[in-house]
Amino acid sequence: MEAPVVSGIALDKNQIRVGMYGVVDKPGIASSIFTALADANINVDMIVQTRGLDNTTNLDFTVPTTDLEKTKNVMVAFEADSDKIDYNDSICKVSIVGVGMKSHTGVASKAFTAMAKDNININIISTSEIKISMIIDEKYAELAVRSLHDAYQLDL
Repeated sequence: MEAPVVSGIALDKNQIRVGMYGVVDKPGIASSIFTALADANINVDMIVQTRGLDNTTNLDFTVPTTDLEKTKNVMVAFEADSDKIDYNDSICKVSIVGVGMKSHTGVASKAFTAMAKDNININIISTSEIKISMIIDEKYAELAVRSLHDAYQLDL
């Protein structure tokens, strides 16, 4: 028997989003940033990078709230490599998980529709074969979990 398409919803309020904008787009910049964070024993969770048309890139990643000050200290070394670095501690990560997701279409669409229906803006999306994670404003955490439970008909 095949596993359910979506078997659960996970919520993590222990997240800080670090945003780097106008980062110099050159080989090795991501390696330098994430090596420095690793050397400081900071666990990076989600990473999303988008390359702009102006030879710069934007980089968003999340770290545990307990590592905010350590992260800020590490990121000082990269201020010259970017136009702006900011930190958002009013976010959370909500994820849908399920082994059956990899063989079904429309799973992401259903999640995004549920968020839109409740007027919840998604700031970052990251996917894998068995998980879709979304960074949203923390004030919508419980609403998002309820909406996703309803969308996938999971028991609360």
